[in-house]
Amino acid sequence: MFGKGTTFEFQKEGMEPVTHFLTGACLGRSGFNRKTAYATLAMTLAAEAPDLDILWGFRGPVAGLEHHRGWTHSLIGAPVVALATLALVWLLDRWRRKDRAPVIPPRWGLIFVFAWIAALSHILLDYTVNYGVRPFFPFNPKWYAWSIVFIVDPWILLALFLALVVPAILGLADREIGARRKPFRGRAWAIAGLVFIALWWGLRNAERGHALALVRTGTYTREPLIRSAAEPHILDPFRWHMILETEDYFQTAEVNTIGDLVETDDYANVIYKTPVTPAVAAAKQSYLGRVYLDWARWPVTEDHGTGVVVPGADAPQPGWHTVQFQDLRFGYWPLGESRPAPLSGWVYVGSSGEIEGMYMQGHEQK
Repeated sequence: MFGKGTTFEFQKEGMEPVTHFLTGACLGRSGFNRKTAYATLAMTLAAEAPDLDILWGFRGPVAGLEHHRGWTHSLIGAPVVALATLALVWLLDRWRRKDRAPVIPPRWGLIFVFAWIAALSHILLDYTVNYGVRPFFPFNPKWYAWSIVFIVDPWILLALFLALVVPAILGLADREIGARRKPFRGRAWAIAGLVFIALWWGLRNAERGHALALVRTGTYTREPLIRSAAEPHILDPFRWHMILETEDYFQTAEVNTIGDLVETDDYANVIYKTPVTPAVAAAKQSYLGRVYLDWARWPVTEDHGTGVVVPGADAPQPGWHTVQFQDLRFGYWPLGESRPAPLSGWVYVGSSGEIEGMYMQGHEQK
């Protein structure tokens, strides 16, 4: 359905961790570090801390999917993450004072607030990618995704990297010529890096709206369009992978907003909706099925029949049906090639409708 090749594993998470760490560091260097000691350290740690929920994966791949982007990525969880970060920084301060005290005294109330801000930045960054977040969990478990940037955005990484590295290089030059060392160097660069991200989001959001308008106002499907989505490419803000849904099928397209170009084939790019067989109905009621369909925004569930082996699993017993869950959001390769979709779920369904096995990414949910 999605072509052949190697799974693009990056796409199975939200914004990658390096961007979170660098964002926290830039936030700290943008002026918060002038208010209290450990501001940059606390904000750097808190900016990545919500992803500790990946530890749920030790209970199995489905449990990991169910709890990832849960309370640690929610508005009520952010202060808890900040408090945990504050505790860690306090312990580091106790240990550090055995050697020397910080240049300026720590103000623990401010450190908590700054860590809270950094934890919220994690939620915002993850919201910009297409995996989505649940900011109002557990009161509202709905997933929200802005889908304007890819999980690895080289331009954001470059801006954050330069914002942190250039001041350090300039500092080396100053020391080389004997200039007096400036405290809190790099504020302007850090602010510039953060402003660039905001402007980059604005551009991508505008082009995403442009791409959606092109397919909604055109006639690219043989049936009336029910809904559509635009998924970002990794480098080019003017290129978008489109998903179109009609009553009977899904259709994909590639859009270049420069020139208003829409490339699609209403036969070759079509994925027909398959019937709900008894095996599919049983798989949807399984633990994997319920978790997967709660998270997926463009789900495709297919009964592959009997005798089909799940990747990484033992061969099914005679009479078992193999049912696959996929999400069309991840059914494309952002550099232009066709690759299979990551985050696929698989269920073995017995001849009487019993669930015989559940698998994701080659790992079994016990």
